[in-house]
Amino acid sequence: MRKPHLVFVIALAGGLSACGETSSLQVSDGTGPSPKLPEPNKTLIPTVNIAPAIGWPEGAKPTAAAGTQVAAFAEGLDHPRWLYVLPNGDVLVAETNAPPKPDDSKGIRGWVMKKVMGKAGAGVPSPNRITLLRDADKDGVAETRTVFLQNLNSPFGMTLVGNDLYVADTDRLLRFNYEPGATEIKSQPIKVVDLPGGTLNHHWTKNVIASKDGSKLYVTVGSNSNVGENGLDQEEGRAAIWEVDRATGNHRIFASGIRNPNGLAWEPTSGALWTAVNERDEIGSDLVPDYITSVKDGGFYGWPFSYYGQHVDVRVKPQNLDLVAKAIVPDYAVGPHTASLGLTFAEGNKLPAQFKEGAFIGQHGSWNRKPHSGYKVIFVPFSGGKPNGTPVDVLTGFLDKDENALGRPVGVVIDPQGGLLVADDVGNKVWRVSSAK
Repeated sequence: MRKPHLVFVIALAGGLSACGETSSLQVSDGTGPSPKLPEPNKTLIPTVNIAPAIGWPEGAKPTAAAGTQVAAFAEGLDHPRWLYVLPNGDVLVAETNAPPKPDDSKGIRGWVMKKVMGKAGAGVPSPNRITLLRDADKDGVAETRTVFLQNLNSPFGMTLVGNDLYVADTDRLLRFNYEPGATEIKSQPIKVVDLPGGTLNHHWTKNVIASKDGSKLYVTVGSNSNVGENGLDQEEGRAAIWEVDRATGNHRIFASGIRNPNGLAWEPTSGALWTAVNERDEIGSDLVPDYITSVKDGGFYGWPFSYYGQHVDVRVKPQNLDLVAKAIVPDYAVGPHTASLGLTFAEGNKLPAQFKEGAFIGQHGSWNRKPHSGYKVIFVPFSGGKPNGTPVDVLTGFLDKDENALGRPVGVVIDPQGGLLVADDVGNKVWRVSSAK
């Protein structure tokens, strides 16, 4: 009899695709305030269903929702992943990818995951820079492009408070002096606080936003594993959102048990902090739904011990049932394995009326589900500060008829003219969605 890990390797060596089980539910079943949660289905060979990254053919573009249109705001970028709009309308793009993390690719599973991510378009070296895009004539296309910051370390989140620009590198939060209208920054950064990094650094993306009064910064830190398999000692300060005092750099854990938070935004009606979260893998195509949720100060959201409240993950040893009992049920599921990363609220957009109140979500797309999920931008309607209704597809068509990935949407943000900007890290573009003329 072959050892299980050898079966896994042999199956994957033949093409790294379409092995494991198949979904028995629709993505819509794992969506909404009360998603269906079937029994876990942990197979001998985990489901690996890669959409090979090939990029967009000349002249091709995603499909926009009825009443909207899409065009390239900027092209020829190098793995654009996250976006931030400065007060003067300039758009900052983090061109970035994973840093070297040699201890995250050890052993059979690490080798497999490295191959998986490479085929999905995530295996390229990180450009380690932030690029500034300027659309001075406001025609929906950036005519100016400059290297704004370089020699960073897998940068991701960005936020401006006064003249202080904060950038979340993978291992530290940095502050730069920003002069309004500047097209580059050459001054040296000041370190605000170290962030969990190192040679394992499984979920490397760190996002940052500021409180409304600018006194606090909130930083996302993903877990160092799928479900704690690298040891809980490797999870110190991780799977959490940090609150950082802007003046001193002192920090505390604001919320925990959040496997991989990425998008952060303030909901305009309630003023609550919301985040978009990647949940765990390898217990079936229908588990576990990714989600968006309001974030409570001191709240615990289950990882790694449980998911969606008190659903215990039996793979985690030792368990902590006291923490499970405290686990908060997320507000709204956005489908299993959709890799929902981007999050921005609708405030300020000039798209059709159906997009007036709610949240835009960039779904990077699955590798652990058959058939695929994600690979699109969706809109979750809100009412009174809470999700209310069924998601609406905003941008689709990121997969071709052969299930290749032409692009993968990540960061989303509203621009000053009311359009929706979408970073596409496989297509190497920033798309702009606007109302149809």
